[in-house]
Amino acid sequence: MKNRAAAAMMVLGLMTLAGTHGALADACSGRDHTTGTIAGGVLGGVLGGVLSRGNGVGIVGGALLGGLAGNAISRDMDCEDQPYAARSYDRSFRGPVGRRYEWNRGPNHGYIVTNREYYRGPRLCRDFTQVVYRRGREFDRSGTACRRRNGEWEFL
Repeated sequence: MKNRAAAAMMVLGLMTLAGTHGALADACSGRDHTTGTIAGGVLGGVLGGVLSRGNGVGIVGGALLGGLAGNAISRDMDCEDQPYAARSYDRSFRGPVGRRYEWNRGPNHGYIVTNREYYRGPRLCRDFTQVVYRRGREFDRSGTACRRRNGEWEFL
């Protein structure tokens, strides 16, 4: 079983490396987001497999969440903006509820506000609203993120 899981991880890793250039091109182009969705799914599947130690449900769940996140990120944000926004997300999820955390990279900018904090079972979750201004257009999105056991936040 361990050999199968290792082989699957290797194949997924190679697929990820092979598809990374295309994913970045699509995510930054503002056009087709298929590759961003696929790359997010592959990365999510790999991460789900690692965290669940090869559990099929963990792999599928990770792939679904990764695909959704990859698609959303590629639609609303240029690749160069993502590190700036990621710092704001991190501060927002760890900071006080209701506080606005802004990011800025030239003409592109945005902010995130956590609206509510609650528990889903044992997991701490936060609902949030993000607003991104890119090329003169406003993109609004609401979502939920829950903290994993390792302290990282997972978008639902």
